[in-house]
Amino acid sequence: MGKFPKDFLWGASTSAYQIEGAINQGGKVPSIMDKFDEQASYPKGITGFKIASDHYNHWKEDVALMAEMGFKSYRFSISWPRIIKNVQGDINEEGIKFYDDLIDELLKNKIEPVVTIFHFDTPDFIQEVGGACTNEFTNLFEHYSEVLFKKFGKKVKYWLTINELNMFALAGQVIGVVPSDKKVNPWQLMHHLNVAQAKSIRKFREICPNGKIGPAPNISSVYSNTNKPEDYTAKLNMDIVRNWVYLDIVCRGEYSSFFMNGLKKMGLEIETTKEELEILKNSKPDFIAFNYYATMTAQMPEKQKAENVKKDQQSGLTIPGFGEAVKNDKLQKTQFGWEIDPVGFRNTLREVYDRYNLPIMITENGIGAKDVLEKNAEIHDDYRIDYYQKHIQQMGLAIEDGVEMIGYMPWSAIDLVSTHEGISKRYGFVYVNRDEFDLKDMKRIKKDSFYWYKDVIKTNGEKI
Repeated sequence: MGKFPKDFLWGASTSAYQIEGAINQGGKVPSIMDKFDEQASYPKGITGFKIASDHYNHWKEDVALMAEMGFKSYRFSISWPRIIKNVQGDINEEGIKFYDDLIDELLKNKIEPVVTIFHFDTPDFIQEVGGACTNEFTNLFEHYSEVLFKKFGKKVKYWLTINELNMFALAGQVIGVVPSDKKVNPWQLMHHLNVAQAKSIRKFREICPNGKIGPAPNISSVYSNTNKPEDYTAKLNMDIVRNWVYLDIVCRGEYSSFFMNGLKKMGLEIETTKEELEILKNSKPDFIAFNYYATMTAQMPEKQKAENVKKDQQSGLTIPGFGEAVKNDKLQKTQFGWEIDPVGFRNTLREVYDRYNLPIMITENGIGAKDVLEKNAEIHDDYRIDYYQKHIQQMGLAIEDGVEMIGYMPWSAIDLVSTHEGISKRYGFVYVNRDEFDLKDMKRIKKDSFYWYKDVIKTNGEKI
């Protein structure tokens, strides 16, 4: 296994709406995620995001735990509705102060802040301009980005634009970024997000010439389910809509002809303007960040699947006549049914680097599980340690292969609320003592993986 770079950014990740809570504190305005659990499609008996891990009121304690683990970096998102009050763009100074204090505390503990500009929590006021599929949305996002760059740009070196932009198109209603009662062309939504991202990168170049910025989609290698040529065609098709179209547009500045022709075959199209296409051509990133959980296996669909097929960020994607995601019986599964593929992690890293030749930062990778708090206040999460051991080993092999890596920030630093799975699906190195609706004492408790990851960081990946 290749040695990790001396300045490798070991750390972990979270997102604002899944960890902060405090939706009525600090001048925050309503977000689409605040009432996501009140939609008819949200599972019963699962908590929402109103309180989450109450990081807003525990942030100093949480940063102290990150420092104890030895974090070199912390990837978190800034909540748009905590910063901007309305469509006029008025700034909430309380929100600015919250993140200013958080960033200062991280820097004091020698932890590099890695900031995601937008991680699903769209302000409600966006609906006043017709939602995300509008030019006005891209202008509001540009303004929001500009505020962040001016307020925090001198302190923050690494920026991420939009978390999992591809999932807005592939699973928008499932993850709550598209209202369940609203029909949208997912590819037009993607295009407006791409334009918003490009405007943000362009603004970043003006304000933060010494900083670095990149996209953060959810990326995975795609396998052909069989050796049938038609299934390999499906694999190539799913590669495009699962991965490449979102990175091609930001890294190469244009949509591929395969993608555009595929849309036509589906009876869909994207409306673009000359100005937008010009903006997209002039917004190249400094690096690529991506989230990796598992690979996809694809085949050519033989018939149209029913609408009620279970779908999330990792499964259920079907496009008639184009490609269908199927289960891979060669891979282990997590308690929640997600496939585990460490070797696929190495493969994905190699594919992304070979295609774009840009440094890579991993901003999510992890295993959700029903962790058990023992009577002696211990959490034995050997399955998490095993998961990370295998993935970090494969990342080391990818470095040996020649992939240029910046850092590794798995999901998640502490327990947070997972979409559709609540607090019961735990990812953190630190346990938050609460259940779905019983808040208990919110005490932070170190899991076995906390101590293990601390040693990994201390030895720069040599002690796995």
